[in-house]
Amino acid sequence: MDGVTALHRPGDSGGQAGIAGCARARDGGAVERGATVSLVELEKQFDSVGAVRGISLEIGSGEFLTLLGPSGSGKTTTLMMIAGFETPTGGDIAIDGRSVIGTPPHRRNIGMVFQNYALFPHLTVAENIAFPLKQRGMDRAARARLVSESLALVQLPGYQARYPRQLSGGQQQRVALARAIVFRPRLLLMDEPLGALDKQLRETLQLEMRRLHAELGITFVYVTHDQEEALIMSDRIAVVHEGRIAQLGPPEELYDRPGSRFVASFLGESNFLTGIVRGTGDGFVIAAYGGATLRAMATQPPPPGSVVTLTTRPERMRFVDPGTAGGFESTRGGLENRVRVTVTETVFAGERCRYLLRGEDGAMLVLKEPSGASARRRAPGEAAEIAWAAADTVVV
Repeated sequence: MDGVTALHRPGDSGGQAGIAGCARARDGGAVERGATVSLVELEKQFDSVGAVRGISLEIGSGEFLTLLGPSGSGKTTTLMMIAGFETPTGGDIAIDGRSVIGTPPHRRNIGMVFQNYALFPHLTVAENIAFPLKQRGMDRAARARLVSESLALVQLPGYQARYPRQLSGGQQQRVALARAIVFRPRLLLMDEPLGALDKQLRETLQLEMRRLHAELGITFVYVTHDQEEALIMSDRIAVVHEGRIAQLGPPEELYDRPGSRFVASFLGESNFLTGIVRGTGDGFVIAAYGGATLRAMATQPPPPGSVVTLTTRPERMRFVDPGTAGGFESTRGGLENRVRVTVTETVFAGERCRYLLRGEDGAMLVLKEPSGASARRRAPGEAAEIAWAAADTVVV
């Protein structure tokens, strides 16, 4: 292969700040820049099924962008079209401003890492990593130097003579990553690369990939269904749902300001309350919920009388004593929103306690609070009042 370092396709045996250019220097040398990627009304149909339905997206040079979504949402199909392994039904893909529709994968000069590693079992680590360099006709000495440099980047120095069967899953994935970057591509595509690893190793490699991205300065496009992984690693996240981008933005924006109920529920855990709009004020919507008055942020405030869904994150809620001002202040302001609830379930989860609560209208809510020896544990059946900041509440 000449450009895409993935040796097999899956299934084969064998805001503006986010898209700013991110040129970085490595080892005091020349500045390297990642490729830009432009998707314009990209579509893909399999028979009569629309897997991708008009995705448009600009990926900046040196950006770490994650396509996040459930199985069947179209995220992997989109990645395969960028790589050249799938042909779009409609739309365009441009890399560095040049359309690559019709350009075969090996001519796109893209690194690729899959979940199944796709390492040659009969080749050593060094031979696996050197494979794309050998395909390019590079001499033995240059190959050995670049293989050594790539192994150092993925923190596996000295592993050249081992075979894949002698490596752990995490080590095999590092070798696959080293092979993908050994020829210094300006664009690296990754499809669920950590999905087969255990939780602790996955978290370690997430941080290592962030380090590697910062060090190389190339553009990463990453596919995952793991919300926490996307939040930890990404400059921006494109939440993909039913073949379309449901919302695009930095992790903090998507988490704190979800634009729809789907995004709020898929990206982390959320509570949903149904209210009736009574008015607006100071940039907030004022809504009636049972016997309480709640305030929430809204991009487009709905008219009075509208039925709206309000959402807030479980960790933003706190128990307070009824009739008091409460002792907790959110980083986003005071605890203006208050409702009465009944505790139905208490779960100890190590660093946090998770409470299942029933609101006055029968809606089930979740509250998470830090656990501690001095924290009072709430018991099932106990009546309580919870409060949270209006700035932590969004109309979806």
